[in-house]
Amino acid sequence: MKKPNQYVVFTIDRHRFALRLSDVGRIVRMVELTAVPDGPAFLAGMINVQGELLPVVNTRRRFRLREREPSINDQLIIATARGRAVALIVDTVIGVIEECEGGITASGNVVPGVELVDGMLNTEDGIVLLHDPDTLGLDWQPGTEVVA
Repeated sequence: MKKPNQYVVFTIDRHRFALRLSDVGRIVRMVELTAVPDGPAFLAGMINVQGELLPVVNTRRRFRLREREPSINDQLIIATARGRAVALIVDTVIGVIEECEGGITASGNVVPGVELVDGMLNTEDGIVLLHDPDTLGLDWQPGTEVVA
């Protein structure tokens, strides 16, 4: 029997998103960010996690949601994107869920052309948008703006 996929569910501005549990390293509390001059619009800054410098993604801006200043109550999901660790600012982490019966609906089957959402999972609590951290645009180079 195939083992169901597991996802870490989080909220941003009352929207529910999820990452594959296998892409998540850990979840930490928000800390002070160090600004990065000339960084892309979605880069909120950098943090030091046990000696490793990580870019912090402003997920609100990346997902084109209502923006607000990061709060001490926010959380950072440390995830792997394109083979390197990044931190994603989220409002709250709800927990881990398993792919339910009926599975995932590919985003292209519902809304063609959506790039930041891989699929949708219909749960008892509503729809969860599945996100692939590799689509964050971390191949940015200075002088090239990636807003998407």
